[in-house]
Amino acid sequence: MSERAAPLVVGAGPAGMRAAQALVEAGLRPLVVDEAQASGGQIYRQPPQGDDRSADALYGSEAAKAVRLHRGFAALADRLDYWPRALLWNLRDGVADIAVGGGNRRVAYDGLILATGATDRVLPVPGWTLPGVFTLGGTQIALKAQGCAIGRRVVFIGCGPLLYLVAWQYLKAGVAVAAVLDTAPLARKLHLLRGMPLAPAIVLRGLRMAAELQLRGTAIHHGVTDIRIEGRTRVERIVWRQRGRDKSLACDGIGYGLGLRPETQLADLAGCAFRFDRRDRAWLPERDVSGRSSVPGIYLAGDGARIAGADAAERAGERAALALLEDRGLPYAASRVAALERDLARSDRVRDVLDAAFPYPAHWSRQIADDTLLCRCEEVSAGEARRAIAEFSLTELNRLKAISRIGMGRCQGRVCGAAAAELLARETAQDIAAVGRLRTQAPVKPIPFTLTTSNEPHEPRHAPAH
Repeated sequence: MSERAAPLVVGAGPAGMRAAQALVEAGLRPLVVDEAQASGGQIYRQPPQGDDRSADALYGSEAAKAVRLHRGFAALADRLDYWPRALLWNLRDGVADIAVGGGNRRVAYDGLILATGATDRVLPVPGWTLPGVFTLGGTQIALKAQGCAIGRRVVFIGCGPLLYLVAWQYLKAGVAVAAVLDTAPLARKLHLLRGMPLAPAIVLRGLRMAAELQLRGTAIHHGVTDIRIEGRTRVERIVWRQRGRDKSLACDGIGYGLGLRPETQLADLAGCAFRFDRRDRAWLPERDVSGRSSVPGIYLAGDGARIAGADAAERAGERAALALLEDRGLPYAASRVAALERDLARSDRVRDVLDAAFPYPAHWSRQIADDTLLCRCEEVSAGEARRAIAEFSLTELNRLKAISRIGMGRCQGRVCGAAAAELLARETAQDIAAVGRLRTQAPVKPIPFTLTTSNEPHEPRHAPAH
């Protein structure tokens, strides 16, 4: 009898690391694949080897959690297979295509945990393609992974807790943070009071970051709108409107993001059913409280399933692993299930509070000027999209893609897809759910033409934790 295939965990952030740990503790040897050079995900991203910055300098108040996860995952090195710098680009019939080590490895799996994380959500504004403008995630990667800042005088724009976290991290790194431009009115922050009984540490940490920014000279503006980024060859200033007045500020770097959006492409390729989620304002793969998807043997965990933050991602990763063990008929820590589900329910309520305090500015879609680039990869402007919608009477997102090429480029709609959906819904007077979602096609991300396919095992490697 042939040996049973191993479970496959995609992603080595908080959800993936905890899922792998639970599988290893049950006696399984999972394969963990991750695009990064070392485990940690975006929030606990590890710097390159030789970087001597301390955990406190890298992760601030989350340093203890980061060190615990890094060390815990490193301790599993001889009991799992770990492929960093590996892109899982296709799934079909229980087989994964993984670009790693210069070639393509075709891997059969028995049980798949997708812990794919999230990416930034943006809406186009004039000048958003100028050099010096980064998403909040990209801004954070520059600081953590490369040890550099995106500018000498930086402005952060957007909504959500990540806006303040990244601004605070830049401040602590010695960068001049000129301003934080929050799209939500100040009055919305009163909703945070409802979060105090649920997660006092999270709320107080956020308030402390905002207070420290202001005490160190960073201006915080609320309720900003009509944002315009100006410059000749790169960012030179930011212009916005607030309380009926135009304001501007000189800067040479901008971090921009309107919250996060789950990465769901692999769940789509795996055949998972999707539903529209009002809170995330996106189509998400269906799952139950355990992380089971609509496809037997496929489990979803972390922000790749629904945005809930790093702590919830850890618990969701462990819960998904326990579901896999239960479905295999293997012993699992049944006593942990109730506690994990209780904590996840609390995290869900905390997310509701944060959404009320940091609402997504959906109304911005009507402000996108015709000459503003909507799809960077295919160089499609908002005006071209509007003309296609009108000329061909388009009401569905994939038809807009076919006619205009929006979403056909390098990012496969991960950057422009949400904005295109918002614009299409606005132009056709439809609910955002009615325009549908972009269908995923392999490869989910660009891969080299030179890849050669092999069923031979790739030599696993485990990057040491910092």
